[in-house]
Amino acid sequence: MTYCVGMKLDDGLVLMSDTRTNSGVDNISVFRKMFTWQVPGERIITLMTAGNLATTQAVISQLEERTKAPDERDNILLQTPTMFQVATEIGNLMRDIISGRQDANGAKGRGRFTASIIVAGQIKGMEPRLFMVYPEGNFIEASHDTPFFQIGETKYGRPIIIRGYDSAMSLEDAAKLTMVSFDSTLKANLSVGLPLDLQVIKRDTYEASHEHRITHEDPYFQAISSSWGDALKNAFHSLPDYSFYHPKD
Repeated sequence: MTYCVGMKLDDGLVLMSDTRTNSGVDNISVFRKMFTWQVPGERIITLMTAGNLATTQAVISQLEERTKAPDERDNILLQTPTMFQVATEIGNLMRDIISGRQDANGAKGRGRFTASIIVAGQIKGMEPRLFMVYPEGNFIEASHDTPFFQIGETKYGRPIIIRGYDSAMSLEDAAKLTMVSFDSTLKANLSVGLPLDLQVIKRDTYEASHEHRITHEDPYFQAISSSWGDALKNAFHSLPDYSFYHPKD
């Protein structure tokens, strides 16, 4: 399994993904799930992937090959004029790859090769944008009502973001909030694991203004995890006491 979060804020985008993939408790590996392409001063595009590893690797490999294509029309990531069109082309590519694998494997392949992708970035002269692409190739865009996306093992970290998110918060606070969300997920589900990849894209910079790989030894993440656990315990004990016995009227 995996867990990825993309968050859109007034100041830019905050993205984080784990790196764990597993086929059972005795076959756990580390695979990067965050991939970035950029043209300095003109655009940056980052993808985060979840789902069948062979499918997502096929999508990323084909996108990488197309960045080297002699015909600029085939270069989805570095030549497509808008982020909306980038998301459309990535959705079409993923749909074709999944469809081809399912056709080749018949009934046994149905449902086995699904994947989803978060597409984030900014092209010069346009707003930072965030999309979630589904296995069928269709997608939705982040909005005021839906300002962040999650893929993979989403349920454990979602309440944290819902309670803490504010579009006006700083990119640093958004990164901290995302780490708390991941810490809650790591505590609850062994299929999500360290190291984690963090990327921050500040508005109108067209580059990754901050990138960091969080490992088991990362002192800040350790402090976040410990402090959040203590804060939850303190909050719990500060709540009004409940009694099984109530005075008679």
